[in-house]
Order: sequence, then C-alpha cells, then structure tokens
Amino acid sequence: MKKLLLLLLTAFSFIGCSSDEDTINDFIGTWSGTYEGNDKGVWNFVVANDGKVTGTMHSDVNQENYTISGNLNGSGNLTGVVGWPSKGNFQGNLSKEKKANGNWLNSVPNPERSGTWSGGKNK
Repeated sequence: MKKLLLLLLTAFSFIGCSSDEDTINDFIGTWSGTYEGNDKGVWNFVVANDGKVTGTMHSDVNQENYTISGNLNGSGNLTGVVGWPSKGNFQGNLSKEKKANGNWLNSVPNPERSGTWSGGKNK
C-alpha cells in the first residue's frame, strides 16, 4: 500500500510540473506593426499552430512588398527571412503580453537596408 501511495504521489508531482511549459498556443494569430531604419513601413504576419510564420513588409520609401517567412518556437523566438528568394532576415521576440520587437535586414534593393521592428498581436 505504501508503494502504491508513493507511486501515485510521484505521478501527480510530474503532472503538476507540466503547466509551466512554453507553448506555441499563446502566439497563434495575426501580428502587425511598423519597422524603421534605412527603410520604413509596416509589417504583418500570421503565426500558424505549427509555429510557421508567413507575412509581408510594405516599404513606405519605395512602395514595394517583401515576403516574411520563418518559424516561431514556444518561447516566442522568431527566426525568419525577408524576400523571395530570401535576401535578408526578420528576427525577434513575441511576448505572451502580446508585444513584439526585433531586427530586420534586407539586401534587396541595393544598398542593403536594416533596422528595427515593433508591434503587437491583433485582437
């Protein structure tokens, strides 16, 4: 009986620990904001339930759109690329408080452009 009680107590302690794990569910949805640096404009992307990120950057300077694609992990770390074919990067962090920020770099058009981005999750 003591062994059974000990076994049950051990099992429940492991079950209780799983609630603090990072999950992608906090980030699924549409995010948008602005970017600035050598170029400026707006961005938006969608985080899918598998962590894939797809979206666009629209340049206010040259009136062009650039694709954003990448992946997000359960901690909110975004690793993406800009352009098709990819000629830059779009990296940063999304928070459970629905805020986002990071850095971007785009090699097209010449000269290379870079800067920061920020925004949040749409309601």
